[in-house]
Amino acid sequence: MDSKKIIHRVILLPGRVLPAAPAYGALLTALGDGVDVVAKDLEVDAGPMPPLGYSVDIEAEGILRAADKCGWDTFQLVGYSGGGASALAFAASHPERLETLGLLEPAWAGNWGWSTAHRALWTKYRALEGLPPEEFMAKFLKLGIRPGVTAGLPVPGGEQPPWMALCPAGIHALLHTFETCELDRHAVARFEKPVYFALGALSNPDDHVEIAERLSGVFPDFRLEVYAGRHHFDPPHRAEPERVAGALKALWDSTETGAAGCGLAGVRGVEG
Repeated sequence: MDSKKIIHRVILLPGRVLPAAPAYGALLTALGDGVDVVAKDLEVDAGPMPPLGYSVDIEAEGILRAADKCGWDTFQLVGYSGGGASALAFAASHPERLETLGLLEPAWAGNWGWSTAHRALWTKYRALEGLPPEEFMAKFLKLGIRPGVTAGLPVPGGEQPPWMALCPAGIHALLHTFETCELDRHAVARFEKPVYFALGALSNPDDHVEIAERLSGVFPDFRLEVYAGRHHFDPPHRAEPERVAGALKALWDSTETGAAGCGLAGVRGVEG
């Protein structure tokens, strides 16, 4: 791509369930010209098993290497789920490298101030360890969404892609690092550049809504957009790529402080 035509330089980080290429294929098409994008897989997936001593710091180092390889002094960073958690860690440790931060339901936001309901949910996540892969994935997916939601989930008994068998090991590694790593609240609060948060209205309110609530009170320029009918495993960037592309481009073009999109009031009760 002609560098003279590049307007935005972007790194996209996926979650643990779907690799970067299929996760962001539709969004890459929707972003169109003028955007130089690296869709980067997580470091937890660098080999058949998670790296020894894996942590979000390893993910942050991987983001830094990817940007340096491209020769980017600054760039836009967007992350979903585990990639969103990694993006948060990078924003706290390397804020000078970012122009904006895009969070598509990050799976973690530090270890301070969680509600009783959120801590109870994480007890359920820990209880999944040791289950057979298929049972693990079925129960893991249900914990991320509102009770009773089935739309957008894999069909039970359907053919599974080969990478799905590796999911439990990577997910366990992420869950462990989320419990043991710290996210510096003061460092997060010092990140004054625009932050966009995409939230599915059908995601588990004790998980992703609470993360949005927490971050809205820490980031000085926090912009929330709620996507009706979407949830963590039917995320907006796959289901509504044109809308998400428009929101991200607006974020990247923006240097003004102030909320955009929907506010947080009443989000816990939204179900459609």
